[in-house]
Amino acid sequence: MPATAQSHQPRRRRRTSRLLVAAATVVTAGALAAAALPASASAGGHDRGHGGHGHGHGQGRYQDVQLLSFNDLHGNLEPPAGSSGRVTEVQPDGTKKTIDAGGIEYLATHLREARKGNRYSVTAAGGDMVGASPLLSGLFHDEPTVEALNKLDLDVTSVGNHEFDEGARELARLQNGGCHPTEGCYTDQRFKGADYPYLAANVLDEKTKKPILKPYWVWKQNGVKVGFIGVTLEGTPNIVSADGVKGLKFQDEVETINKYAKELQRQGVKSIVALIHEGGFPASSDYNYDCDAPGAGAGVSGPIVDIAKNITPQVDALVTGHTHNAYVCTIPDPAGNPRMVTSASSFGRLYTDTTLTYDRRTGDIARTSVKSANHVVTRDVPKAPDMTRLIGKWNTLAAPIGNRPIGYVSADVNRDGTESPLGDLIADAQFAYGRAQDPETDLALMNPGGIRAPLTYAASGAEGDGVVTYAEAFTVQPFANTVNLKDYTGAQLIQVLKEQVSSPNEAAPKILQISSGLTYTLDLTKSGADRVVTDSIRLNGAPVDPSATYRVASNSFLAGGGDGFTTLGQGTNERVGDDDLAAFEQYLTANSSAADPIAPPAADRITVVR
Repeated sequence: MPATAQSHQPRRRRRTSRLLVAAATVVTAGALAAAALPASASAGGHDRGHGGHGHGHGQGRYQDVQLLSFNDLHGNLEPPAGSSGRVTEVQPDGTKKTIDAGGIEYLATHLREARKGNRYSVTAAGGDMVGASPLLSGLFHDEPTVEALNKLDLDVTSVGNHEFDEGARELARLQNGGCHPTEGCYTDQRFKGADYPYLAANVLDEKTKKPILKPYWVWKQNGVKVGFIGVTLEGTPNIVSADGVKGLKFQDEVETINKYAKELQRQGVKSIVALIHEGGFPASSDYNYDCDAPGAGAGVSGPIVDIAKNITPQVDALVTGHTHNAYVCTIPDPAGNPRMVTSASSFGRLYTDTTLTYDRRTGDIARTSVKSANHVVTRDVPKAPDMTRLIGKWNTLAAPIGNRPIGYVSADVNRDGTESPLGDLIADAQFAYGRAQDPETDLALMNPGGIRAPLTYAASGAEGDGVVTYAEAFTVQPFANTVNLKDYTGAQLIQVLKEQVSSPNEAAPKILQISSGLTYTLDLTKSGADRVVTDSIRLNGAPVDPSATYRVASNSFLAGGGDGFTTLGQGTNERVGDDDLAAFEQYLTANSSAADPIAPPAADRITVVR
């Protein structure tokens, strides 16, 4: 492995079948204080930040284990742009501070600094390390991200739904190595795959009924053993293209974790961490919001709450993800005891530092001593030189494609809000593409989850402010979906709009971004499907006729019924077009110039009543 940022420090041996030896490092100013030991403790070393003379030298009964974790990196090796590269921090006086965050060069430095003085340190991730990635990684099927995570000394990760964007065979290649089956090798060296294991305990091969990858993994260091079980959300097939999950079965998260927790216990592993690619929604978007302030775990809602309350007490901590939120909560386990549940936002903007106090006598974690906090991956620290070199290598290969200008904008085009300016722009682009293929096309619909980043006015490189490059557009729409045309009745179109806020989308609505001409009212004071006011739905000012036929453009994911829009999967007379990024590029090129850039749409097609 290449040297770390402090090249004089000993490097860790990285094959997961070997014992891990953590590199010695200096603590950052924001590192966690050591957890208080139980009264009967005989300290095995708790002086963090004092060189290599801390943990484990006394071989006492209690040993602190540092768990560093993050989730939903999505191949963001370079600092993410716009709001995707910021976090908000609430100050002691209640005011808010915005901090630029993220970038693998900075994440590496922060993690390496956090590990200093902690000989018992393990780094884990909660899934979606790859997929929906910017061009620097996505253009090369995320090989650059796997290389970066190897250098980062990631020890283990669960799979997320985006690990299945290109199917189980491609995921296996990322784990085991080998050149891409159609594009071959990108460099003169064969891709070696991940040094860390991907865990997929609840993802089974339909034929063999066995997990497609390892269900769990055990970290060992000088007699200390911590088991990790990795799962993704059971609903992965609803949010991934059908081809990506073909031949796979996704099982219940709780039942799977409980099953393998028993297996680990039988093997003598009593300290267990679950890596779960499913998450929650904190009451505040501030990364340092105390979600235990209203009561233990009361400040967070969403699927992870029920999952956490039902996972066996044998599991000592949960590292979660998927919702891209930041929280550190203690949600009671089935026995009523507090248990740490964490998530570190997304895109490498945060990392979580958790202290697990290991009892050598019992082999278990002293749960009352578990401490955890999220820390910002600030950009005011030195860049890790090895990551800078890695980015430079792949940028050299990507630059001829990525730096090509394809359009111009007059200001930031954001993706925030129920209806976003960028969502409207993409929907308009797909509508224009559909009309070019079939003049009978009436409208276009775009799923908000397919919009991965804003378009920023400020230049990302040497292209100049206001210039949209192919790389920037790729970052916005990286999925390589096609733009498909289908016929629907007006009744079906109305039902599609109601599916935004009902059935699987009732608790967490997925508001489709709509092309110009389609308008309606979304009344959030109501519940379920009634939140879409039927009588308000208009197309070019006229009410939608339930018995008429409408030609709709959407990406192939939506056209297949993805994101819970089952009615979209029922359309007829389908025509499959080019990929959605090409449609977006064509629209930007045709409708903007340096002298006449595109202004952000007003995002006023949906009237929201709150």
